Amino acid sequence: MDMQMFGRISDAFGPSGFEEEVIRTIASYCKKYQVENDAMHNLYVRMPGADKDKPVLQLDAHSDECGFMVQTIHDNGVLGIIMLGGFMLNNIPAHSVIIRTRSGKRVKGIITSKPVHFMNAKERASQDLDIEKIYVDVGATSRKEAEEAFGISIGDPMMPDVSFSYDEEHGICCGKAFDNRAGCACIVDTMDQLFEEREKLAVQVVGAFATQEEMGMRGAIVTAQVVKPDLAIVFEGSPSDDFHISATQAQCRMKNGVQIRRLDNSYISNPAFIEYAEELAKKCGIPYQEAVRRGGSTNAGKISLTGKAVPVLVLGIPSRYIHTHYNFCAREDMEAASSLAAQVIRGLDEERLCHIFRQDILK
Repeated sequence: MDMQMFGRISDAFGPSGFEEEVIRTIASYCKKYQVENDAMHNLYVRMPGADKDKPVLQLDAHSDECGFMVQTIHDNGVLGIIMLGGFMLNNIPAHSVIIRTRSGKRVKGIITSKPVHFMNAKERASQDLDIEKIYVDVGATSRKEAEEAFGISIGDPMMPDVSFSYDEEHGICCGKAFDNRAGCACIVDTMDQLFEEREKLAVQVVGAFATQEEMGMRGAIVTAQVVKPDLAIVFEGSPSDDFHISATQAQCRMKNGVQIRRLDNSYISNPAFIEYAEELAKKCGIPYQEAVRRGGSTNAGKISLTGKAVPVLVLGIPSRYIHTHYNFCAREDMEAASSLAAQVIRGLDEERLCHIFRQDILK
């Protein structure tokens, strides 16, 4: 796994609906492939010389990140905001953000928090927050200054102000948007592993980087219609629960391998696809962990309902503190995810596909 590539993808500006920089960054690493985008900023990466008669396997990851948008500019110059995606309000105050103006300028802002000096006893004891009372301060002292001197406009997007770093000694990545820039990096890595073998594969491989997942999996509705997959592998930056729960109960532990997801709020897995993936993982010595999620969702929820139904394998990269400013993930877990995906694709043949498609059930 190219950590420099992952870092650049992680750092790219890309709240839901504003993913242009992300797809340009990804495309810069895909020059040997056929690359195109659509009006929604979804990005499609295809193997050159693909046999159009082969079944299509879609590699999916979403390119957007949780962010914010300017909703109003107040008389004192602070910005009212709305969320793009699912932040917990208690995780928002006192962090910095980057606002992208309509001219492309980047402005640093601080998400406001009321200083303890100005709080009464009830406010100090309360944990209740309201997004309509959380603001972003760019240092302006009036609405006019915010608009004219800083160039801020209603509708400007903003992202967490975080830069990627990699601790090579411990194999740990730290940065923002690992949900799901980790998955984006895994698509590129998987396709690169398969590139020289592409003519031998039993399937056409198409990488699809979907936008607006954090706003209801919107991009995947489009990518699935464009790609028309017969089966799919969805990469996701999955929330790691190992920092607050025992190892025996945790279903997503960092440095414990790729997460194979059996259930979440959007999707029920294809058992045959999972059995095949786990069989290969054991055979190839790829560490994995299983998950049955009480909550959460991925693009698998939309892709699996496309056409005549699409078998989907969800591979998660354990990521701590997703949907906050700062995330951790491990290089070895990313490599386990892309290695397993590559092995799954290499091993597909007519008999295996028939079983995954459940065409043998009535025989």
